[in-house]
Formats: sequence, structure tokens, C-alpha cells
Amino acid sequence: MGFFEKLKNGLKNTKDALSGKIQSVINSFTKIDEDFFEELEETLILSDIGAVTSANICESLRKEVKRTGATDPNEVKGLLKNIIAEILEGDNTLNLDTKPTVILVIGVNGAGKTTTIGKLSHNLKASGKKVVVAAADPFRAAAIEQLQVWTDRAGVDIIKHAEGADPAAVVFDALQAGKARNADVIICDTAGRLHNKKNLMDELKKIARIIDNNLPDSRVETLLVLDATTGQNAVNQARLFKETAEITGIVLTKLDGTAKGGIIIPIKEELDIPVKLVGVGEKIDDLQDFIPADYVEALFAE
Repeated sequence: MGFFEKLKNGLKNTKDALSGKIQSVINSFTKIDEDFFEELEETLILSDIGAVTSANICESLRKEVKRTGATDPNEVKGLLKNIIAEILEGDNTLNLDTKPTVILVIGVNGAGKTTTIGKLSHNLKASGKKVVVAAADPFRAAAIEQLQVWTDRAGVDIIKHAEGADPAAVVFDALQAGKARNADVIICDTAGRLHNKKNLMDELKKIARIIDNNLPDSRVETLLVLDATTGQNAVNQARLFKETAEITGIVLTKLDGTAKGGIIIPIKEELDIPVKLVGVGEKIDDLQDFIPADYVEALFAE
């Protein structure tokens, strides 16, 4: 199955919820008037697009309707596709332009950090990259063992200490190992944390300093892993993490198990953080690059 087909299948629940409801609104009206816009905005809000982004989309739609002279509600779908595609435009690419590049993976427990690292390691190795993984989440029971299983499956090196070790020390050793082994990418797992856990956020800053001190010329991608099934809560998590960490991209997991995949839109519109990777299944090759045009196409596919 090709990447687009996987994405299309993964977004089926979201498409049914969002695109299906939009079509219902369109079918209920014979003309584009204020009642139509109100109904559409409410539908977008209820589809996890969020109040702010829904209002912005409808405002843009009003301007497009006026510009194009559209009068038939059936013309709205094409205009909406273009508006959403425009919102999602930006640098969605995982930047691996230094050797090594460091990828720092953050997020709350349960969002899918460990599986994301395993799948990402697999993808990078398959593309010819040498990968070293730092098991810098020594607090959660069995976190190191789970990561070991995934790195074994991916066929990449792992640097780990005993449970309860200093995460910064694990990262330091992984950076040294990465340099010594001529790695292309060093991926650092981190402890699941909430924005309000000051000690854990301070620890994240300490890890960032160690990376900066030891690999000052390396690109650092800080990826926030979010669980798509949590809907607007994931958007709130991203907003709060952004206050304390320099997030360069989002990984949205479990897209195949939810009707809330529309949260990609407010994450980009309200926070200006690009979604770089999406998880559309449980297999090791089910993590894929996020391509906005494909996402919009899959969302509105007939």
C-alpha cells in the first residue's frame, strides 16, 4: 500500500466526521448567506478545528466567496480545500542537514514517544542513515526495555544506563558515541513530562545545553509527540510546551484511530508549529512524512 493510500485510510474517521459534516451543511442550504456561515463555523468547531481557527477559516471563506462571486453552497468545498491547504503551507520537512543531526523527542507519557522513535529509526536506517538512540527516560518503568525492543527491530544502536540514571548523562554518552561511530542522526528519548513539572522542564533545558556544548554546529530538531485521539487537549499541550521548549515540529500519532485528525489545522494556524510526521498504523513502517497537499486531498476525497 502506498503512502497516500495509508494516509487516506488513516484519515477515514476524520474525513467522515469533518468532510461528511461539511457536506451535510452544504446540502442543507440553497444559497451562501450568514446562516450558512454560522452553521459551517459551528460544524468546524465541533470537528475539533477549534473556535479561533474555525472563525479564521470562515472569515477567509467570506472573502473568497466575495472575490469569486460564488453563490452555490456546492462551490464552498473547493474554496475550503484551498484555504486549509494555505494554512498548512510551510516547512514540514524533517531537517537533517548536519552530520550528526540531533532529534530531541518530547511529550507526555502515553502519546507514543517510544513507538515514534522506533519507527523513525527504522525509516532513517532504510534511507541509508546511521542512527544512534539515547534512552534518556530512565524514570518510567520499563521505558528502557521498550525502547530496546524497538531499536532491535529497527536495527540501530542504543545508548542506555541503569534505571534511575541521570538523563543528561545518558544524552552526553549518546552524543559521544554518535560522534565516534560517525552517526548521521542521534535521537534522544526524554522523560514524559507535563509543562507544569518544573524539575522535568529544567532537566530538558539541561539536555539542550549539553547538546549545544558538545555539538554546537549540529541541527537540533525538537519534536513534540501528540496523541491525535485527545483532540483539542493535544492543541493545548502544544501551546503549553511551546512556552518552555523550542519546538521545531509535531509528530501526530494514532491518526488512524480517531475522528479528530483535524487538529493538525489549529496546531499550524494558532501556534505556527509545522506537523512533520504522522502515525497512521501500528506497523514499524506506519510513520510517514506529513505532506499538507496529501492531507487535504485525503480529507476531502470523494
